[in-house]
Amino acid sequence: MEYTFNPELDQLTLAEIKENIPHRYPFLLIDKVTNITKGESCVGVKNVTNNEPFFEGHFPDHPVMPGVLIVESMAQTAGCLVVHTLGPASKGKLVYFMTIDSARFRKPVVPGDVLRVHCSIKQNRGNVWKFEGIAEVDGKKVAEATYSAMIMDSH
Repeated sequence: MEYTFNPELDQLTLAEIKENIPHRYPFLLIDKVTNITKGESCVGVKNVTNNEPFFEGHFPDHPVMPGVLIVESMAQTAGCLVVHTLGPASKGKLVYFMTIDSARFRKPVVPGDVLRVHCSIKQNRGNVWKFEGIAEVDGKKVAEATYSAMIMDSH
């Protein structure tokens, strides 16, 4: 899946992401969201740097982004897509990661990489949403997953 930035589509800055999901450093794993098509798909972007806290232990002499954090970046991207899709109806709600139905990791993600997470809504029934995520670096697939989330009141 080739990434081509489309300025005609909606996008979210880091500040806007923080308005959409509750995650903060060091667990905020997307820097911007681009190519948003409400109710369909978007692309989350993470600039992977050498000073990410998880690289201290994974692995000190050979830093590799943990696969579970790649999937978490997919979930955060999906959360932004749900909130953006629902608009004002999402006020007072949070998107909770529910399941990882399948995940496959193909190549390591290392410092200096730009991780692009393509997130697509596959199904939406009530407050449960199912997604497909494909993570790429330099146009090459590094991971893929199917996963679901539930939107619930934040209290």
